[in-house]
Amino acid sequence: MNILIIEDEARIARRLERMTIEFFASKPVTISICDSLQKGLDQIRNQLPDLLLLDLNLNGDNGFEILEQMVAASFHTIIVSANTDKAITAFAYGVLDFVPKPFDQERLFKALTRFVSPALKVEEDIKYLAVKKAGQVRLINITELIYIKGAGIYTELHLTNGRSVLHDKSLELLHQLLPDQFERIHKSYLVNFSQVEKVLVNTGTRYSVLLKTGEVLPVGRSKYKELKNKMI
Repeated sequence: MNILIIEDEARIARRLERMTIEFFASKPVTISICDSLQKGLDQIRNQLPDLLLLDLNLNGDNGFEILEQMVAASFHTIIVSANTDKAITAFAYGVLDFVPKPFDQERLFKALTRFVSPALKVEEDIKYLAVKKAGQVRLINITELIYIKGAGIYTELHLTNGRSVLHDKSLELLHQLLPDQFERIHKSYLVNFSQVEKVLVNTGTRYSVLLKTGEVLPVGRSKYKELKNKMI
C-alpha cells in the first residue's frame, strides 16, 4: 500500500508518518512525504497513492489545488488541516475525512479506520460530488444522481437530466463517500434508493429494480431480500 503525506511542517509530517505506520503495523506500507504543493503534484503524477494525507496550507500555497487537479482521482484523501472552515468544501471534492489540527492519535486512527473499513460512513454527509470535464471542475448535487454504474476503471454517474459523466473513483470508494440512501444493488450498480419504484422478480430467479425514470437495473441475488424489506 502506498501512502503519500503532503505536509510542509516536518514535525507534523513525521508525527503523521509515525502514527500511520503504527496503525498499519500488520500491513506492508510505503510512505512518502512531500513538503510542498509542487512536489506533491509531481509525486502523484509519478505514482498514484492508495491514500493521501493532505494539509491545505503549504507554505502559503493552497492544498485545494491538488484536490482540483485530482478531483475525481481513484485514491482516497484525508485532509489534516487547521482550516476547519474549509471542511464542507473539502467533502464536496470527495475527501474521505477531515482531521482538524491539532489532532491526536485517536482522531487520526478514526479516519484511517474509515479508509480500511468501507462499511463505515463519513459522519459528514456530502452534498456534492466533484467531477472534472474539459479542464473545468463541476460540482454535482447528489440529488441529481439516479444511479452509478461501474465502467471498467471508471464509473458512470447517471443524472436526472438524462446525461452521464465519468468519475475515476470505483463503486466501492464512491459508496464509502455517499450517504446511506445510496444502495449497492449489484456488483456493477449503486443506486439512489429514492429513485427506486419497485423491485421486480424475473424468470429464472433473477431480480431487478424499476426506477422512476422507467429504467431497469439488475439486482444481485444476495441483495434482493434486503431491498424487498426496504420497500415494505
